[in-house]
Amino acid sequence: MDFNKQLDDLEGRVEQLKASVAAAAEENHEQLKQRIDQAHTDTDRALAEAKQQASAAADKAQSSWEQTRTDAKARLDDLKAKAQRRADEVDADFAASDADLAEADAYAAIDYADWSIENARVAILDAIDARVTAADKAATLV
Repeated sequence: MDFNKQLDDLEGRVEQLKASVAAAAEENHEQLKQRIDQAHTDTDRALAEAKQQASAAADKAQSSWEQTRTDAKARLDDLKAKAQRRADEVDADFAASDADLAEADAYAAIDYADWSIENARVAILDAIDARVTAADKAATLV
């Protein structure tokens, strides 16, 4: 209900009250007693309706709060799942990088081993050549 509608309703109730008071001024004691009793009955009924509306509003607010809390928990769980998935992806990327580095180190070690073997072969050939040369020189001395 908007503000203007509420104001119009209030003005209507004020007019009804004025008319009721004017009519009551013309009534006798018994009629006034009946009017007062009716006013008490109307007030009690309005109070019961207000309590019922307040209870319904409280139930609705509680239900709305529960739904909001459930929705917030679901969003939080979703965010946690996304964060965990991203952390797992980052961990996988780091593991892949570590594997790449380990493979590069292994290839470098193989290359170094290959160079070392080649160097050893040349050293052995140099040693054999030196031994042959020494034997040849020793043979010429004899």
